[in-house]
Amino acid sequence: MSKTPLFEVENLHVSIEDKEILKGIDLTVNDGEVHALMGPNGSGKSTLAYVIAGHPDYEVTEGTIRYKGEDILEWSPDERAQKGLFLAFQYPTVIPGVSMASFLRMAVKNVREARAEEIALNGGEAKPFTPREFRKLMREKMEMLKMDDSFATRYLNEGFSGGEKKRAEILQMALLEPQLAVLDETDSGLDIDALKVVSEGVNALHDSSDMAMLLITHYQRLLNYIKPDYVHIVMDGRIVREGGPELALELEEKGYENIRKDVAAAAAGN
Repeated sequence: MSKTPLFEVENLHVSIEDKEILKGIDLTVNDGEVHALMGPNGSGKSTLAYVIAGHPDYEVTEGTIRYKGEDILEWSPDERAQKGLFLAFQYPTVIPGVSMASFLRMAVKNVREARAEEIALNGGEAKPFTPREFRKLMREKMEMLKMDDSFATRYLNEGFSGGEKKRAEILQMALLEPQLAVLDETDSGLDIDALKVVSEGVNALHDSSDMAMLLITHYQRLLNYIKPDYVHIVMDGRIVREGGPELALELEEKGYENIRKDVAAAAAGN
């Protein structure tokens, strides 16, 4: 009997303001796998990320998204996070007056309480998660990510550089311990040094768990630091090519326009 995939997108069609953006996306991600979704601006990459997160402005007109075999489209964004889905946004929100530690403690508390309720419903017993345990966990994760303790006392994303904002999201991901992380253009706005630091953090998390990842990016450079198992190229709302890490190198060499021509020529030949 085959194992149920961790995450499946099947024939997904999505519109916003009556304009169809996604036109039949199929994607399967298993435990521990790293997938890269690449495509030019306007191809639908970030739309897929927002739909996975449960953004209300996007209408799913056809198809399904399943997580551990369950359809997630009726789940609220909070439910998705509580069950182990995490989305790192391209442009993280600034929240003045709220410290990193306070925000992260509340986020972890909500997720842990929801998981404890689920364990109880299934007849198990979950231990309460105390503030002391949170502080210990945060110190461990910050040490793993090579972050200074003072980072936790700063207001969430206020005055943060691009690299600091992305590192803050990676810290949040580390604390929430999702089973699937969707990283939407994590490399956006980062210089080479910041990209290396953020990538090291992502790799450390992946290596210490069976977390699966979906990396959404324009450029192959991110994949020099975070190695994907599979690469998917999306254009005009459809996945047009799939392969291993070598596909990203081919894309870097040819560019999107030549890939588009190759796809059109192959379709014409059929």
